Amino acid sequence: MITVGVIGAGRIGQLHIDNLALLPSVKIKSVADVYIDNIYDWAQQRDIVNITNNPMAIIQDPEIDAILICSPTTTHMELIKAAARAKKHIFCEKPITFSTTSTQEALTVVKEQGVKLQVGFNRRFDTNFRTIRNQIANGVIGTAHTLRITSRDPHPPPIEYVKTSGGLFMDMMIHDFDMARYVMQSDVVEVHAKGAVLIDEKIGEVGDVDTAIVLLTFANGSIGTIENSRQAVYGYDQRLEVFGELGALVVENNRPSNITHFSTEGVITDKPYHFFLERYRQAYIDEMKEFAAAIINNTDIVCTGNDGLQAERIAEAAKKSMQIGRPVSIS
Repeated sequence: MITVGVIGAGRIGQLHIDNLALLPSVKIKSVADVYIDNIYDWAQQRDIVNITNNPMAIIQDPEIDAILICSPTTTHMELIKAAARAKKHIFCEKPITFSTTSTQEALTVVKEQGVKLQVGFNRRFDTNFRTIRNQIANGVIGTAHTLRITSRDPHPPPIEYVKTSGGLFMDMMIHDFDMARYVMQSDVVEVHAKGAVLIDEKIGEVGDVDTAIVLLTFANGSIGTIENSRQAVYGYDQRLEVFGELGALVVENNRPSNITHFSTEGVITDKPYHFFLERYRQAYIDEMKEFAAAIINNTDIVCTGNDGLQAERIAEAAKKSMQIGRPVSIS
């Protein structure tokens, strides 16, 4: 049994709390959020009686074994360092920070204190992506040659969110950067990015893009492409393909049903799930299961702080590549 405190009770924090409540090995003791009045009734309905606007009250609680950091990214570094020094194991939503320098500073403290840190790349826990990784490792398609990831949201986020998101590469495509490393089992050594504003000119006005394609070169010699769009009118588009010397492995979109209706009028099938909460519902649950199990059994974390750092390095290189108009090497 482990006792957990959660810092940040917005949409993602509430999702994790509800998923942790499904686990008999976890007790949720406390929740901290700056907008405490907004979450009081919600927390009471879940029998969470310790509600505060002071995250340090949770970090300093000797009964708490692990901290979930689901607050804004700008708060992550200091909270990670404080939690590590209090000997708490840590789950932190992506990205760890907006700067690889700050992330390295946080990871140094985590290492010094000997606590576990898991980063919130939930797609690693999707059964389809995990199966493809394992099949590649087992040589099902021989040597992997190319990777193709398509990742499109159903609609752009609010402009106020875009302003503080860190940009498309650090906010959205960072999931795909992690997935590229995870599936191909190799680090990225070069990035060439192109971006454009094709959906909402307000996104361009705040210095971001809403459409991007990135070419990746891996250390093992394979190559990959990632395509992101902030708006796919038909739903949440999440596809992946790995091509190799003995064949290919493909993940198609998840849909509410796998039924396809063929008739004289045409072929009808369900659209993809609307957004990430539906598409990755089970992956989010399994993410929490494995975090808790790693603490209880003292086993390795599936998605480490270094994984978070490497994804951030690719994101920084992609942004720089787009700005200067040429490939950028990652040393």
